[in-house]
Amino acid sequence: MVKLWSLLVLISTAACQHVAQPEVPEPPVLDPDEWWGPEDTRYTCNTTIRPFTVKFLPEVIYDLKSRLRNHRAVVPPLRGIGFQYGFNQQQVDPWVQYWTEQYDFKQREKFLNKFPQYKTNIQGLDIHFIWVKSGWVPAGVTCVPLLMMHGWPGSVREFYEAIPLLTTPTDGVVFELVVPSLPGYGFSDGAVRPGMGPAQIGVVLKNLMNRLGYKKFYIQGGDWGAIVGNAMATMYQKEVLGLHSNQLIIMDSGTEVQTLITGVMAAMQLQSNEFDPILSAVVEETGYMHILATKPDTVGIGLSDSPVGLMAFILEKFSTWTHLEDRSLKDGGLSLHFTRDQLIDNLMIYWITNCITTSSRLYAEAFSNAYRALGIDEFPTEVPTWKLEAENENIFVQEVNMKKFPNLMGITRTAAGGHFLAFELPKIFAQDVFKGVKAFRKFHEDNKNCKC
Repeated sequence: MVKLWSLLVLISTAACQHVAQPEVPEPPVLDPDEWWGPEDTRYTCNTTIRPFTVKFLPEVIYDLKSRLRNHRAVVPPLRGIGFQYGFNQQQVDPWVQYWTEQYDFKQREKFLNKFPQYKTNIQGLDIHFIWVKSGWVPAGVTCVPLLMMHGWPGSVREFYEAIPLLTTPTDGVVFELVVPSLPGYGFSDGAVRPGMGPAQIGVVLKNLMNRLGYKKFYIQGGDWGAIVGNAMATMYQKEVLGLHSNQLIIMDSGTEVQTLITGVMAAMQLQSNEFDPILSAVVEETGYMHILATKPDTVGIGLSDSPVGLMAFILEKFSTWTHLEDRSLKDGGLSLHFTRDQLIDNLMIYWITNCITTSSRLYAEAFSNAYRALGIDEFPTEVPTWKLEAENENIFVQEVNMKKFPNLMGITRTAAGGHFLAFELPKIFAQDVFKGVKAFRKFHEDNKNCKC
Protein backbone atom coordinates (compact mmCIF):
# COMPACT_ATOMS: atom_id res chain seq x y z
CA MET A 1 0.00 0.00 0.00
CA VAL A 2 2.78 2.44 0.93
CA LYS A 3 4.70 1.67 -2.27
CA LEU A 4 1.57 2.16 -4.35
CA TRP A 5 0.89 5.44 -2.56
CA SER A 6 4.43 6.65 -3.29
CA LEU A 7 4.09 5.71 -6.95
CA LEU A 8 0.80 7.55 -7.29
CA VAL A 9 2.23 10.62 -5.61
CA LEU A 10 5.06 10.63 -8.18
CA ILE A 11 2.56 10.26 -11.00
CA SER A 12 0.39 13.10 -9.72
CA THR A 13 3.40 15.34 -9.18
CA ALA A 14 4.56 14.69 -12.72
CA ALA A 15 1.07 15.43 -13.97
CA CYS A 16 1.11 18.77 -12.20
CA GLN A 17 4.47 19.64 -13.71
CA HIS A 18 3.56 18.65 -17.24
CA VAL A 19 0.00 19.83 -17.61
CA ALA A 20 -0.19 21.53 -20.98
CA GLN A 21 -0.06 25.30 -20.68
CA PRO A 22 -2.71 27.26 -22.57
CA GLU A 23 -1.69 28.52 -25.97
CA VAL A 24 -3.30 31.90 -25.28
CA PRO A 25 -0.72 34.02 -23.37
CA GLU A 26 -3.34 35.95 -21.42
CA PRO A 27 -6.05 34.69 -19.06
CA PRO A 28 -9.66 34.93 -20.22
CA VAL A 29 -11.28 38.35 -20.19
CA LEU A 30 -14.73 38.22 -18.63
CA ASP A 31 -17.51 40.64 -19.47
CA PRO A 32 -17.30 43.47 -16.90
CA ASP A 33 -21.01 44.19 -17.38
CA GLU A 34 -22.36 40.65 -17.30
CA TRP A 35 -25.84 40.85 -15.78
CA TRP A 36 -26.68 38.61 -12.82
CA GLY A 37 -29.86 40.24 -11.53
CA PRO A 38 -33.48 40.17 -12.66
CA GLU A 39 -33.77 41.23 -16.28
CA ASP A 40 -36.51 43.75 -15.53
CA THR A 41 -34.14 45.75 -13.31
CA ARG A 42 -31.40 46.16 -15.89
CA TYR A 43 -32.17 49.81 -16.54
CA THR A 44 -33.77 50.78 -13.24
CA CYS A 45 -31.43 49.49 -10.52
CA ASN A 46 -29.94 51.92 -8.00
CA THR A 47 -26.17 52.16 -8.51
CA THR A 48 -25.59 54.76 -5.82
CA ILE A 49 -23.67 53.90 -2.65
CA ARG A 50 -26.33 53.64 0.07
CA PRO A 51 -25.85 53.33 3.85
CA PHE A 52 -27.01 50.00 5.26
CA THR A 53 -28.00 48.89 8.76
CA VAL A 54 -28.34 45.33 10.03
CA LYS A 55 -31.80 44.82 11.55
CA PHE A 56 -33.13 42.00 13.69
CA LEU A 57 -36.83 42.63 13.11
CA PRO A 58 -39.15 41.69 16.01
CA GLU A 59 -41.26 39.40 13.84
CA VAL A 60 -38.15 37.61 12.60
CA ILE A 61 -36.89 37.07 16.16
CA TYR A 62 -40.33 35.82 17.25
CA ASP A 63 -40.45 33.31 14.38
CA LEU A 64 -36.85 32.22 15.05
CA LYS A 65 -37.47 31.61 18.76
CA SER A 66 -40.65 29.71 17.99
CA ARG A 67 -38.84 27.41 15.58
CA LEU A 68 -35.97 26.90 18.04
CA ARG A 69 -38.21 26.07 20.98
CA ASN A 70 -40.44 23.73 19.02
CA HIS A 71 -37.80 21.69 17.28
CA ARG A 72 -38.32 17.97 17.09
CA ALA A 73 -36.66 15.85 19.77
CA VAL A 74 -33.22 14.76 18.65
CA VAL A 75 -31.99 11.18 18.47
CA PRO A 76 -29.49 10.43 21.26
CA PRO A 77 -25.85 10.14 20.14
CA LEU A 78 -23.93 6.93 20.36
CA ARG A 79 -22.16 6.33 23.66
CA GLY A 80 -18.72 7.89 23.95
CA ILE A 81 -19.08 9.92 20.75
CA GLY A 82 -18.17 13.59 20.40
CA PHE A 83 -18.38 15.18 16.95
CA GLN A 84 -17.09 12.17 15.02
CA TYR A 85 -20.54 11.54 13.55
CA GLY A 86 -21.24 15.24 13.14
CA PHE A 87 -22.83 17.70 15.55
CA ASN A 88 -23.44 15.95 18.87
CA GLN A 89 -27.18 15.82 19.54
CA GLN A 90 -26.64 16.37 23.26
CA GLN A 91 -25.31 19.83 22.39
CA VAL A 92 -28.51 20.91 20.65
CA ASP A 93 -30.51 21.91 23.73
CA PRO A 94 -27.71 23.95 25.38
CA TRP A 95 -27.19 25.91 22.15
CA VAL A 96 -30.94 26.38 21.61
CA GLN A 97 -31.37 27.54 25.20
CA TYR A 98 -28.57 30.08 24.83
CA TRP A 99 -29.81 31.33 21.45
CA THR A 100 -33.39 31.82 22.68
CA GLU A 101 -32.81 32.99 26.26
CA GLN A 102 -29.32 34.44 26.63
CA TYR A 103 -28.30 35.79 23.22
CA ASP A 104 -29.00 39.52 23.50
CA PHE A 105 -30.55 40.32 20.14
CA LYS A 106 -30.55 44.09 20.65
CA GLN A 107 -26.97 44.20 21.86
CA ARG A 108 -25.75 41.90 19.08
CA GLU A 109 -27.60 43.93 16.45
CA LYS A 110 -25.81 47.00 17.76
CA PHE A 111 -22.51 45.14 17.66
CA LEU A 112 -22.99 44.08 14.04
CA ASN A 113 -23.57 47.74 13.15
CA LYS A 114 -20.39 48.97 14.82
CA PHE A 115 -18.68 49.55 11.45
CA PRO A 116 -20.05 51.65 8.56
CA GLN A 117 -21.91 49.48 6.05
CA TYR A 118 -23.29 50.14 2.60
CA LYS A 119 -24.95 48.60 -0.42
CA THR A 120 -24.59 49.35 -4.10
CA ASN A 121 -25.87 47.58 -7.18
CA ILE A 122 -23.18 45.89 -9.27
CA GLN A 123 -24.20 44.02 -12.43
CA GLY A 124 -27.76 43.66 -11.21
CA LEU A 125 -26.95 42.56 -7.66
CA ASP A 126 -27.14 44.63 -4.50
CA ILE A 127 -23.73 44.08 -2.92
CA HIS A 128 -23.29 44.67 0.81
CA PHE A 129 -19.96 45.77 2.23
CA ILE A 130 -18.30 47.15 5.32
CA TRP A 131 -16.23 50.22 4.44
CA VAL A 132 -13.88 51.54 7.08
CA LYS A 133 -12.23 54.66 5.69
CA SER A 134 -9.03 56.00 7.11
CA GLY A 135 -10.03 59.54 7.98
CA TRP A 136 -7.10 61.43 9.46
CA VAL A 137 -3.76 59.68 8.84
CA PRO A 138 -0.70 60.62 10.94
CA ALA A 139 2.35 62.03 9.22
CA GLY A 140 4.64 59.32 7.94
CA VAL A 141 1.81 56.79 7.63
CA THR A 142 0.59 55.57 4.23
CA CYS A 143 -3.05 54.56 3.82
CA VAL A 144 -3.58 51.65 1.43
CA PRO A 145 -6.84 50.00 0.28
CA LEU A 146 -7.43 46.37 1.22
CA LEU A 147 -10.26 44.15 -0.03
CA MET A 148 -10.96 41.32 2.46
CA MET A 149 -13.08 38.33 1.45
CA HIS A 150 -14.64 35.59 3.57
CA GLY A 151 -15.76 32.10 2.61
CA TRP A 152 -18.36 29.44 3.47
CA PRO A 153 -19.90 28.92 6.01
CA GLY A 154 -18.50 32.23 7.23
CA SER A 155 -19.45 35.84 6.64
CA VAL A 156 -18.14 39.35 7.18
CA ARG A 157 -18.50 38.56 10.90
CA GLU A 158 -15.19 36.69 10.70
CA PHE A 159 -13.31 40.00 10.41
CA TYR A 160 -14.90 42.08 13.18
CA GLU A 161 -12.12 41.47 15.70
CA ALA A 162 -9.40 42.05 13.10
CA ILE A 163 -10.80 45.29 11.63
CA PRO A 164 -9.71 47.55 14.53
CA LEU A 165 -6.21 46.07 14.36
CA LEU A 166 -5.91 46.58 10.62
CA THR A 167 -7.14 50.17 10.83
CA THR A 168 -4.50 51.04 13.46
CA PRO A 169 -1.24 52.36 11.90
CA THR A 170 1.53 49.77 12.04
CA ASP A 171 5.04 50.12 10.61
CA GLY A 172 4.02 53.21 8.65
CA VAL A 173 0.94 51.63 7.05
CA VAL A 174 -2.78 51.70 7.80
CA PHE A 175 -5.54 50.01 5.83
CA GLU A 176 -8.69 51.43 4.33
CA LEU A 177 -10.89 48.35 4.40
CA VAL A 178 -13.58 47.11 2.08
CA VAL A 179 -15.16 43.91 3.42
CA PRO A 180 -17.99 42.68 1.18
CA SER A 181 -20.50 39.91 1.67
CA LEU A 182 -19.81 37.68 -1.34
CA PRO A 183 -22.72 37.54 -3.81
CA GLY A 184 -25.26 35.09 -2.41
CA TYR A 185 -23.89 35.46 1.11
CA GLY A 186 -25.19 37.53 3.98
CA PHE A 187 -26.74 40.79 2.87
CA SER A 188 -25.61 40.55 -0.77
CA ASP A 189 -27.96 39.33 -3.49
CA GLY A 190 -27.41 36.00 -5.14
CA ALA A 191 -27.38 35.51 -8.91
CA VAL A 192 -30.74 34.71 -10.52
CA ARG A 193 -29.21 32.40 -13.15
CA PRO A 194 -26.43 29.79 -13.24
CA GLY A 195 -22.81 30.62 -13.97
CA MET A 196 -21.54 32.84 -11.15
CA GLY A 197 -18.31 31.15 -10.11
CA PRO A 198 -15.29 32.60 -8.28
CA ALA A 199 -13.96 34.46 -11.35
CA GLN A 200 -17.35 36.06 -12.03
CA ILE A 201 -17.50 37.12 -8.38
CA GLY A 202 -14.04 38.60 -8.88
CA VAL A 203 -15.41 40.77 -11.69
CA VAL A 204 -18.18 42.06 -9.41
CA LEU A 205 -15.77 42.88 -6.59
CA LYS A 206 -13.29 44.56 -8.91
CA ASN A 207 -16.15 46.73 -10.15
CA LEU A 208 -17.06 47.44 -6.54
CA MET A 209 -13.54 48.60 -5.72
CA ASN A 210 -13.47 50.81 -8.83
CA ARG A 211 -16.81 52.35 -7.89
CA LEU A 212 -15.43 53.20 -4.46
CA GLY A 213 -12.54 55.01 -6.12
CA TYR A 214 -9.82 52.36 -5.86
CA LYS A 215 -8.09 51.69 -9.18
CA LYS A 216 -5.37 49.65 -7.50
CA PHE A 217 -5.67 47.73 -4.26
CA TYR A 218 -4.47 44.81 -2.15
CA ILE A 219 -6.44 41.62 -1.54
CA GLN A 220 -6.82 39.29 1.43
CA GLY A 221 -8.88 36.11 1.33
CA GLY A 222 -9.52 32.74 2.90
CA ASP A 223 -11.66 29.80 1.79
CA TRP A 224 -13.77 30.96 -1.20
CA GLY A 225 -12.35 34.42 -0.63
CA ALA A 226 -8.92 32.98 -1.36
CA ILE A 227 -10.11 31.38 -4.60
CA VAL A 228 -11.85 34.58 -5.68
CA GLY A 229 -8.63 36.41 -4.79
CA ASN A 230 -6.61 34.04 -6.99
CA ALA A 231 -8.94 34.75 -9.89
CA MET A 232 -8.73 38.52 -9.38
CA ALA A 233 -4.94 38.41 -9.12
CA THR A 234 -4.90 36.46 -12.39
CA MET A 235 -7.39 38.54 -14.36
CA TYR A 236 -6.39 41.97 -13.02
CA GLN A 237 -2.63 41.85 -12.65
CA LYS A 238 -2.22 45.60 -13.12
CA GLU A 239 -4.91 46.50 -10.59
CA VAL A 240 -4.16 44.01 -7.79
CA LEU A 241 -1.04 45.15 -5.93
CA GLY A 242 -0.69 42.05 -3.78
CA LEU A 243 -2.53 38.91 -2.68
CA HIS A 244 -2.40 37.80 0.96
CA SER A 245 -4.06 34.43 1.41
CA ASN A 246 -4.57 32.07 4.31
CA GLN A 247 -5.53 29.33 1.86
CA LEU A 248 -3.40 29.70 -1.25
CA ILE A 249 -4.96 26.86 -3.21
CA ILE A 250 -5.51 26.48 -6.92
CA MET A 251 -7.95 24.44 -8.98
CA ASP A 252 -6.00 23.57 -12.14
CA SER A 253 -5.69 20.36 -14.15
CA GLY A 254 -2.79 19.07 -12.07
CA THR A 255 -4.71 19.62 -8.87
CA GLU A 256 -7.62 17.65 -10.28
CA VAL A 257 -5.28 14.73 -10.96
CA GLN A 258 -3.97 14.85 -7.41
CA THR A 259 -7.49 15.06 -6.00
CA LEU A 260 -8.61 12.10 -8.09
CA ILE A 261 -5.66 9.99 -6.97
CA THR A 262 -6.18 10.97 -3.35
CA GLY A 263 -9.80 9.87 -3.62
CA VAL A 264 -8.77 6.54 -5.15
CA MET A 265 -6.24 5.98 -2.39
CA ALA A 266 -8.82 6.86 0.26
CA ALA A 267 -11.22 4.29 -1.19
CA MET A 268 -8.47 1.66 -1.32
CA GLN A 269 -7.61 2.36 2.31
CA LEU A 270 -11.12 1.39 3.32
CA GLN A 271 -10.43 -2.08 1.91
CA SER A 272 -6.98 -2.52 3.44
CA ASN A 273 -5.46 -2.91 6.87
CA GLU A 274 -3.27 0.17 6.48
CA PHE A 275 -4.32 3.54 7.86
CA ASP A 276 -3.31 7.01 6.78
CA PRO A 277 -4.88 9.85 8.82
CA ILE A 278 -4.70 12.30 5.91
CA LEU A 279 -6.55 9.96 3.58
CA SER A 280 -9.01 9.16 6.35
CA ALA A 281 -9.80 12.85 6.70
CA VAL A 282 -10.43 13.04 2.94
CA VAL A 283 -13.12 10.38 3.29
CA GLU A 284 -14.63 11.73 6.50
CA GLU A 285 -14.57 15.49 5.99
CA THR A 286 -15.37 16.18 2.34
CA GLY A 287 -18.85 14.72 2.03
CA TYR A 288 -20.41 18.15 2.45
CA MET A 289 -18.57 19.35 -0.66
CA HIS A 290 -19.95 16.59 -2.87
CA ILE A 291 -23.46 17.41 -1.67
CA LEU A 292 -23.16 21.18 -2.12
CA ALA A 293 -21.41 20.83 -5.47
CA THR A 294 -24.24 18.70 -6.84
CA LYS A 295 -27.50 19.34 -4.94
CA PRO A 296 -27.18 22.59 -2.96
CA ASP A 297 -30.86 23.46 -3.31
CA THR A 298 -32.03 20.20 -1.73
CA VAL A 299 -29.89 20.77 1.34
CA GLY A 300 -30.90 24.42 1.39
CA ILE A 301 -34.59 23.58 1.76
CA GLY A 302 -34.06 21.84 5.07
CA LEU A 303 -31.47 24.26 6.44
CA SER A 304 -33.47 27.36 5.56
CA ASP A 305 -36.55 25.90 7.27
CA SER A 306 -34.92 24.78 10.51
CA PRO A 307 -32.61 27.05 12.54
CA VAL A 308 -31.57 23.99 14.56
CA GLY A 309 -30.53 22.22 11.39
CA LEU A 310 -28.69 25.30 10.17
CA MET A 311 -26.94 25.61 13.52
CA ALA A 312 -25.79 22.00 13.55
CA PHE A 313 -24.64 22.05 9.93
CA ILE A 314 -22.58 25.24 10.29
CA LEU A 315 -21.20 24.78 13.80
CA GLU A 316 -19.96 21.30 12.97
CA LYS A 317 -17.74 22.92 10.33
CA PHE A 318 -16.46 25.50 12.81
CA SER A 319 -15.48 22.59 15.05
CA THR A 320 -13.69 20.25 12.66
CA TRP A 321 -12.18 22.96 10.45
CA THR A 322 -10.74 24.80 13.42
CA HIS A 323 -9.08 21.74 14.93
CA LEU A 324 -9.77 18.28 13.55
CA GLU A 325 -8.85 16.53 16.80
CA ASP A 326 -11.67 18.38 18.55
CA ARG A 327 -14.05 15.85 16.98
CA SER A 328 -13.40 13.68 20.02
CA LEU A 329 -14.79 16.30 22.41
CA LYS A 330 -18.47 16.31 23.34
CA ASP A 331 -18.86 20.00 22.49
CA GLY A 332 -16.61 19.76 19.44
CA GLY A 333 -14.13 22.11 21.10
CA LEU A 334 -16.15 25.14 20.00
CA SER A 335 -15.78 26.83 23.39
CA LEU A 336 -11.99 26.53 23.14
CA HIS A 337 -11.80 28.86 20.14
CA PHE A 338 -14.92 31.03 19.97
CA THR A 339 -17.63 32.53 22.16
CA ARG A 340 -21.23 31.53 21.65
CA ASP A 341 -22.10 35.09 20.72
CA GLN A 342 -19.48 35.09 17.97
CA LEU A 343 -20.81 31.91 16.41
CA ILE A 344 -24.48 32.86 16.76
CA ASP A 345 -23.74 36.25 15.18
CA ASN A 346 -22.62 34.33 12.11
CA LEU A 347 -25.70 32.07 12.28
CA MET A 348 -27.94 35.13 12.52
CA ILE A 349 -26.50 36.54 9.30
CA TYR A 350 -27.33 33.30 7.52
CA TRP A 351 -30.77 33.01 9.11
CA ILE A 352 -32.17 36.51 8.71
CA THR A 353 -31.00 36.74 5.08
CA ASN A 354 -32.03 33.14 4.21
CA CYS A 355 -28.79 32.77 2.28
CA ILE A 356 -27.75 29.19 3.03
CA THR A 357 -29.00 28.01 -0.39
CA THR A 358 -27.53 30.86 -2.45
CA SER A 359 -24.20 30.65 -0.61
CA SER A 360 -23.98 26.88 -1.09
CA ARG A 361 -24.55 27.22 -4.84
CA LEU A 362 -21.01 28.58 -5.20
CA TYR A 363 -19.76 25.00 -4.86
CA ALA A 364 -21.90 23.87 -7.79
CA GLU A 365 -20.77 26.81 -9.92
CA ALA A 366 -17.07 26.44 -9.12
CA PHE A 367 -17.03 22.73 -9.93
CA SER A 368 -19.14 22.99 -13.08
CA ASN A 369 -17.73 22.06 -16.47
CA ALA A 370 -18.36 25.59 -17.71
CA TYR A 371 -16.28 27.11 -14.95
CA ARG A 372 -13.49 24.56 -15.26
CA ALA A 373 -13.28 25.38 -18.96
CA LEU A 374 -12.13 28.91 -18.08
CA GLY A 375 -8.90 27.46 -16.74
CA ILE A 376 -8.23 30.50 -14.54
CA ASP A 377 -5.62 28.72 -12.45
CA GLU A 378 -3.76 27.46 -15.50
CA PHE A 379 -2.43 31.00 -15.98
CA PRO A 380 0.36 32.41 -13.83
CA THR A 381 0.08 35.75 -12.09
CA GLU A 382 2.87 38.25 -11.58
CA VAL A 383 1.07 39.73 -8.58
CA PRO A 384 3.25 39.45 -5.44
CA THR A 385 1.79 36.89 -3.07
CA TRP A 386 2.02 35.93 0.59
CA LYS A 387 0.77 32.71 2.18
CA LEU A 388 -0.42 32.43 5.78
CA GLU A 389 -0.62 28.76 6.73
CA ALA A 390 -2.42 27.92 9.97
CA GLU A 391 -1.13 25.02 12.04
CA ASN A 392 -4.47 23.21 12.09
CA GLU A 393 -5.74 24.05 8.60
CA ASN A 394 -7.12 20.80 7.17
CA ILE A 395 -9.19 21.91 4.17
CA PHE A 396 -7.29 21.60 0.87
CA VAL A 397 -3.78 22.16 2.14
CA GLN A 398 -1.42 22.47 -0.85
CA GLU A 399 2.19 23.30 -1.45
CA VAL A 400 2.55 26.61 -3.26
CA ASN A 401 2.55 26.21 -7.04
CA MET A 402 5.45 28.44 -8.05
CA LYS A 403 4.40 28.39 -11.70
CA LYS A 404 1.12 29.97 -10.68
CA PHE A 405 2.65 32.32 -8.09
CA PRO A 406 6.24 33.06 -9.23
CA ASN A 407 6.40 36.17 -7.03
CA LEU A 408 5.74 34.46 -3.72
CA MET A 409 7.19 36.86 -1.16
CA GLY A 410 6.98 34.56 1.83
CA ILE A 411 5.11 31.98 3.88
CA THR A 412 4.09 32.33 7.51
CA ARG A 413 3.36 29.12 9.40
CA THR A 414 1.54 29.64 12.65
CA ALA A 415 1.89 27.53 15.78
CA ALA A 416 -1.87 27.53 16.32
CA GLY A 417 -5.14 28.33 14.60
CA GLY A 418 -7.30 26.72 11.98
CA HIS A 419 -9.43 27.47 8.96
CA PHE A 420 -11.20 30.56 10.32
CA LEU A 421 -7.97 32.28 11.31
CA ALA A 422 -9.09 35.92 11.27
CA PHE A 423 -12.02 34.96 13.51
CA GLU A 424 -10.05 32.71 15.85
CA LEU A 425 -6.72 34.57 16.13
CA PRO A 426 -7.29 38.12 14.88
CA LYS A 427 -4.02 39.52 16.27
CA ILE A 428 -1.86 36.91 14.53
CA PHE A 429 -3.91 37.34 11.38
CA ALA A 430 -3.64 41.14 11.33
CA GLN A 431 0.09 41.13 12.05
CA ASP A 432 0.67 38.85 9.10
CA VAL A 433 -1.43 40.96 6.75
CA PHE A 434 0.76 43.96 7.62
CA LYS A 435 3.83 41.78 7.10
CA GLY A 436 2.66 40.63 3.69
CA VAL A 437 1.69 44.09 2.45
CA LYS A 438 5.03 45.46 3.62
CA ALA A 439 6.71 42.86 1.40
CA PHE A 440 4.40 43.77 -1.50
CA ARG A 441 5.24 47.45 -1.21
CA LYS A 442 8.95 46.69 -1.22
CA PHE A 443 8.46 44.47 -4.27
CA HIS A 444 6.86 47.34 -6.18
CA GLU A 445 9.48 49.82 -5.03
CA ASP A 446 12.29 47.51 -6.11
CA ASN A 447 10.66 46.90 -9.47
CA LYS A 448 9.44 50.46 -9.89
CA ASN A 449 6.08 49.15 -11.01
CA CYS A 450 4.01 51.67 -9.15
CA LYS A 451 4.03 54.40 -6.55
CA CYS A 452 2.09 52.78 -3.76
